[in-house]
Amino acid sequence: MATGAGWAPLRSVERHGAPRAGGGTRSKSVAPGPRRPSPSPARSRPAPDNGGSADSCRVRVAVRLRPKNSEELAHGADFDNCVELQPESKRLKLKKNNWNCESYRFDEVFSENASQKRVYEVVAKPVVESVLEGYNGTVMAYGQTGTGKTYTVGRLGKDDPSERGIMVRALEHILSSMSFETDCIAISYLQLYLESVQDLLAPEKTNIPIVEDAKTGEVSLPGAAIVEIKDLEHAFQLLQIGEANRHAANTKMNTESSRSHAILIIHLQRSSRIKGENCRSLSNDTLDIFPDNLPLVLKSKLLIVDLAGSERIDKSGSEGHMIEEAKFINLSLSSLGKCINALAENSPHIPIRDSKLTRILRDSFGGTARTSLVVTIGPSSRHCSETSSTIMFGQRAMKVVNTIKLKEEVDYEILYKKMEREVDQLTSEMERQQKVIKSEKMQLDKKLKESEKAFHDLRLTSNMQIENLEKEKCHLESAVKNLMQTLEEEKGQRNLLSEQIIELEKLLNENKQQQLENISKTKILADTSKEHEKEMGELLKLLEEERSCSSSMKNRMSVLQQQLCDAQSSAQLQESMAREFEKKLTKVTEEFTSQLQSLRKNISELISEKEVIYEELKSTQEKAQQEMRHRQGLEDQILRMKQSASDNCAEVSKASCGMVRSGSGLGNAAFVSKSGKLREAVSGQRGTISKIFEEVGLPNVLSLLKSEDLDVQIHAVKVVANLAAEDINQERIVEEGGLDALLSLLETSENTTIHRVTAGAVANLAMNGSNQGVIMNKGGARLLANVASKTDDPQTLRMVAGAIANLCGNEKLHLMLKQDGGIKALLGMFRSGHIDVIAQIARGIANFAKCESRVISQGHRKGRSLLIEDGVLTWMVANSTRFSASTRRHIELAFCHLAQNEDNTCDIIASGGIKELLRISRESPREDTRNLAKKALDSNPAFLREVQ
Repeated sequence: MATGAGWAPLRSVERHGAPRAGGGTRSKSVAPGPRRPSPSPARSRPAPDNGGSADSCRVRVAVRLRPKNSEELAHGADFDNCVELQPESKRLKLKKNNWNCESYRFDEVFSENASQKRVYEVVAKPVVESVLEGYNGTVMAYGQTGTGKTYTVGRLGKDDPSERGIMVRALEHILSSMSFETDCIAISYLQLYLESVQDLLAPEKTNIPIVEDAKTGEVSLPGAAIVEIKDLEHAFQLLQIGEANRHAANTKMNTESSRSHAILIIHLQRSSRIKGENCRSLSNDTLDIFPDNLPLVLKSKLLIVDLAGSERIDKSGSEGHMIEEAKFINLSLSSLGKCINALAENSPHIPIRDSKLTRILRDSFGGTARTSLVVTIGPSSRHCSETSSTIMFGQRAMKVVNTIKLKEEVDYEILYKKMEREVDQLTSEMERQQKVIKSEKMQLDKKLKESEKAFHDLRLTSNMQIENLEKEKCHLESAVKNLMQTLEEEKGQRNLLSEQIIELEKLLNENKQQQLENISKTKILADTSKEHEKEMGELLKLLEEERSCSSSMKNRMSVLQQQLCDAQSSAQLQESMAREFEKKLTKVTEEFTSQLQSLRKNISELISEKEVIYEELKSTQEKAQQEMRHRQGLEDQILRMKQSASDNCAEVSKASCGMVRSGSGLGNAAFVSKSGKLREAVSGQRGTISKIFEEVGLPNVLSLLKSEDLDVQIHAVKVVANLAAEDINQERIVEEGGLDALLSLLETSENTTIHRVTAGAVANLAMNGSNQGVIMNKGGARLLANVASKTDDPQTLRMVAGAIANLCGNEKLHLMLKQDGGIKALLGMFRSGHIDVIAQIARGIANFAKCESRVISQGHRKGRSLLIEDGVLTWMVANSTRFSASTRRHIELAFCHLAQNEDNTCDIIASGGIKELLRISRESPREDTRNLAKKALDSNPAFLREVQ
């Protein structure tokens, strides 16, 4: 594909669908040339294949045959069919003459009986489903004028759902497939008219630029209105607004021929995740870019294009401005055809920049969008050459291959909200943990102190017990030692006694006498020995008890030592935990400190910015004071000039009021003075005004409208009114804020002269069609109606009536004009009885009726006239013959236009308007008015019955 002027693919992180071969076949065809290489499939996944077709990535083309129209049916054999359809084989035969025909194959062939539903399901539904999956798509209608393109694409069918075209059905399909909690849909509706991109939803936006991204090649239209929709009813309203603003005209080929290319852009945004099987199809780099927990969004765009029909001037009968329109239409279609030819032939250069249409559609042919084209043809052999050209366009388009891409982006808004929630949760969790850690630390410190205290007490107690045990041990050892010594002594004594007993026994044998004595002594000694042995056993038993008590004290001391070790290890663990908590607390404190420093830095920057702004404010105040001094000087200069212009103030007022002209109505108001003397006064005053304008400047003149001096205000308004009478000054006055100042004077001033001259200035500004909508949007009609209700001055009422009459010439403002009370105010000014005021009333009613009749005849609006609802019809019947010829002519013309609307029939009959119509058809001095009245009588059966 060519670079620079070529149709380059997007260069973003996208998923590419691999292109597949495909193209239409023809009985006399030549094999297509080599296909262009597709972009690299890195970080890609293939596009879904709807219906399993092998041609899913090339441009799919269907042909639709229009039924015969009334003209072709009336001529019968003169307009024989030049087309023969073979829907079962998806072929079409074009008869060039009785013996020669050619056969063409398309993706689908629709006969004249094909329903709108079937056309949508075959042509547009696969593209819409692809758009819902995240791919860009285009559905386009191409063909000769009058072959049914707008019917196929743009038919609203609000009353009959079966008549709905592709636009409405695509929106209905998308809305039914979306979840408004996570998805959103918005539309833009544009027209390409005379090579100027205009917004159909905001008509004031014209010449919208086309911008191409240098990196991705993506085309955008900055400044175009993008309206988010929530339901089908809202979409209907927007489409109706767009259709009402689209340019159309009546030609020999088509009664409602589109004079511009209409482009409906549907912007779709849906949430997405890359999971499961989709992840396996992605490279590792893509998985690094799009992790599972990262919110992604699919952004896709659907273009539905209703091209204006190609036409030949000799057949369509176009003339005047319509020839210029046809020239631009044919040029843009010719540029599109050249691009299709270049793409079909693999040309190294694609002439994409030859037309704004091809720049807008650069993504649809050879780009990254899935494209379906429906070509519409007529059956008549009269237009065989145009039919053949349309068929060849479709055949070449079938050779164009697109590389569709899935564009996924990170949803930074959701990610930001998610991260914000996580930060809040982490902050609250950190604060909670800090509180828990602080409380745990306090508890651990408390337990540590209690443990240390208990350990200290236990240590003191154990030391005291050990000392007591040592003392008791020493006492016991000394007691045992004493007992052992005593036992030794007693044992020695016992041994002595035993020896003595032995000696005594010896002596007993010697002496019985002595034996008895010795026996008694032995008993005494035995008793003593037993007593000593008993005491010794008790001492041994006491020694054993002391030993067991000593061992138990040793065991208890070892247990206490073990508890002391455990308490020390627990204290060490608590100290380590406390150190970790202190580290975390230190880290958090450092983070908070850094944040605090950044906040202090931001505050210092804001303080410096505040000082800079204060300096700028101070300089601005000084400039304002200089402007005030300059303005005071200008006011003094105006007061000096006022003395020179005081002689002809009345003539200037009348002349400025007489400059009111119709903006888009039925002719200029007859407010030009016939007096040569007055013309000289006006000329002299205009010279004075031009001198003031050149010397003072428009901004300074407008600033004097806010002067507190009433005379200065009046003269400033007169100058602005005279300037507004010139076409070259009107837009500039509005841009410089002059309209706002004039409307403010209408609202706030109570001076009759101010009201009269200001209304004349507004009337002059309303002569410019681009200013009319601005005046209405700023409440100009409401303010004019207010002034009309408060004054009886004929000249003021004449100015107000002229301004409202100019606004009546814009059919787009009728409903707003009625709602703001403009029609009632216009009719209410009849009370003055002044012939000039009544002439302006009649002109405004005629303007309103003519524009309303044109809108209703074009099918943009239905129902009774808005004039009838405000009682205008009754007023016209009662006063149609009372005034001057020019006033009667306006009333008669308005009456004839009201009679063209069949919804007004009952009101006209009830008000006695039939007699008035008959009178106009016979007695009106103008032939066109008589013909219009006759047409209304002849075309309405109810009128004919009343006449009979």
